[in-house]
Amino acid sequence: MNLYAIKAIFGFEIARTRRTLMQSVASPVLSTSLYFIVFGAAIGSRVQQIDGIAYGAFIVPGLIMMAILTQSVSNGSFGIYMPRFSGTIYELLSAPVSPLEAVIGYVGAAAAKSVVLGLLMLATARLFVDFSIAHPLWMLAFLVLTSLSFSLLGFILGVWADGFEKLQVVPLMLVQPLAFLGGTFYSIHMLPSPWQQIALFNPVVYLVSGFRWSFFGIADVAIGWSLGMTLAFLLLCLGVITWIFKTGYKLKA
Repeated sequence: MNLYAIKAIFGFEIARTRRTLMQSVASPVLSTSLYFIVFGAAIGSRVQQIDGIAYGAFIVPGLIMMAILTQSVSNGSFGIYMPRFSGTIYELLSAPVSPLEAVIGYVGAAAAKSVVLGLLMLATARLFVDFSIAHPLWMLAFLVLTSLSFSLLGFILGVWADGFEKLQVVPLMLVQPLAFLGGTFYSIHMLPSPWQQIALFNPVVYLVSGFRWSFFGIADVAIGWSLGMTLAFLLLCLGVITWIFKTGYKLKA
């Protein structure tokens, strides 16, 4: 394992984030804070509780998860897309760096940024909403697994995209709508039949449900299903990335 290569790639990506703190950190934290204020105050005054949890506190895990999904995809995709766009990807491919080491460097940096961002949002939420975390270790585990999984998805997107427009397609037209419909602002048990059953086909439901369980001990689906779906998605992304490096798809063209 070439630890120097991993450290170099990881350090470069983190340094790029430090140069764009307003865009990479301040903007998503501010946007999520506005959700806390608007939805927690405006809607929370009308919807008092869901499953015995104050509405302002109930939406905290969903809002953090929604931000983590979009930021992980964006960070993961941009990290690998820029070397392809500038042509420096060929230097990486010709260097003594294995595909595994490259993925660890790029995806590890993207996931680390998402985890830190999630913790910052959690701290910010405490300024507006009073809540407690029933299972802090599980909360951190879901945060890390989700960040890794969607950073891997972003890596795949960054390899697939051949323009900046395509980099925005998946986060804006797929991930964000699924997050809004995945129980971010409500429990799927509030939906009439058959929409409850249809919602179970949305993979984000399992992520939000598991993350909310770690906060309040309540969930829309069994915690085992949430964990299993998260791990399955992570393994699927790893399989696709393995195929990409094995075939050289859009890397060696």
